Amino acid sequence: MTASERVPTDTAQPTGEDPPRTRPDEDTGVGADELARLRAEVSDLHARLDTRARRASALAAGRRATAAVLVVLTAFALVTSVVGVWAATTVLNTDRWVSTVAPLPRNPQIAAAVAEYTTTQVFQAVDVEQRLRSVLPAQAGFIAGPVSGQLRGVVRSTVTDVLQSDRFARIWAELNRRAHQRALAILNGESTVVIGRENRVEIDLLPLINQVLRELSTQLPTLFGRQIALPDLSSGAIPDNLRLRVQDALGVTLPENFARFTVYDSGQLWTAQQAVAAAKRNLVLAVIGAVVLLVLALVVSPRRRRSLLQLGLWLVVAAVAVTVVLRAVRNQLLLQVPDGVYREGVAETLTIVFALLRTRGVQIIVIGVVLASVMYLIGPGRGPTRLRRGLAAGLRAMARGVRTGARVAAAQGPGWAARHLDALRVGGVVVAAVLALLLSSWASLLLIVLTLAAFEVTVTVAARSDRARSRTPAPVPGIGPAGAH
Repeated sequence: MTASERVPTDTAQPTGEDPPRTRPDEDTGVGADELARLRAEVSDLHARLDTRARRASALAAGRRATAAVLVVLTAFALVTSVVGVWAATTVLNTDRWVSTVAPLPRNPQIAAAVAEYTTTQVFQAVDVEQRLRSVLPAQAGFIAGPVSGQLRGVVRSTVTDVLQSDRFARIWAELNRRAHQRALAILNGESTVVIGRENRVEIDLLPLINQVLRELSTQLPTLFGRQIALPDLSSGAIPDNLRLRVQDALGVTLPENFARFTVYDSGQLWTAQQAVAAAKRNLVLAVIGAVVLLVLALVVSPRRRRSLLQLGLWLVVAAVAVTVVLRAVRNQLLLQVPDGVYREGVAETLTIVFALLRTRGVQIIVIGVVLASVMYLIGPGRGPTRLRRGLAAGLRAMARGVRTGARVAAAQGPGWAARHLDALRVGGVVVAAVLALLLSSWASLLLIVLTLAAFEVTVTVAARSDRARSRTPAPVPGIGPAGAH
């Protein structure tokens, strides 16, 4: 082998220095292409990840927005459904309506308004002042006005007594039943004419005036100039020809609108009919829709706890908003009533009629506040976390206090009960007597008796156990149990 064919030995032996690195671009070109491809793949992966992240963020934002909208719709749908159910079960139900308005005549403000209206109608029918002038001498005609005023007070007092009597309660129920049935007939499109007037529902207070005239005929027989015979309506049966019989008894012709109190006169019969028909048709759909909206909101929402918290807040907002609308409607109705005793009576009537709906509104507000509070307290925020820790610490401290108190009571309670046994027994009887006076139902009385018996037995057993323990002789030191040596 020649010298030129021998491999140099310096290339095979390490010299202590790193060999020069070959750059990819100094190679055959494969390294540069591979690096470019890898860089392109990495860039593509970053782009895909960024696109996916943006899509996920946009999807989450869309779900949150959709859930928020559904929560708002759910809250207002639930509140509206409550109003619709109240209207269907009270306003559009004759039996419930009659039971709702049955106690109205016993309300002082309502009775005052009805008594004032009825007294005016009685004086209009009897024409008291003219009757007085006809029987008084010409020289005494000047006292007809003052005497008429005094008689007005007597008549008004009689009207109030009749209004608040048990006999008139049946008449009042029948009057409202008839008026409500006529109103439903109009709203359901079954009749467009009620008592000779379109778009109007009236309560005919002639039965009340009939009973008042009967009372006045007994109290002031000379007021009418002759004995009058009027039917007794205390059974609740109102004859159809009552107006003719009152006219014949008084010898007068009553005006067509005499003693008729309008309770419905909208002038928009078709609109009211359509509204009632739509309410009846859509009530069930509204209730079901509220439930469906709530389910959809919880399914779509990425944070259900947050959505439930929003639902609680929006329930409060919706209930307050509907309350404001109903109050505005109430104020508009009152503006159409003459100021004074009439407006006060109508205001009290609306308060009583809407009492159940107002209660439901308060319940919705309470439910909303409780729901929002609970969802907030179980959240991961700093405030809820601190509250939960404080609550847990308080509960643990309370548990320790209860255990300590129980041990002290077990150790010292029997002795204390034995020393104060008579006072405890008497105190238990006194407390039970006071509760029995405050709570008069049979269930509460039974519960009081059972609680008193348990208390008396407990303190007696505790006192006897302490006395038995005190009578047991203490062991003598140095002497063991019997038989031990």
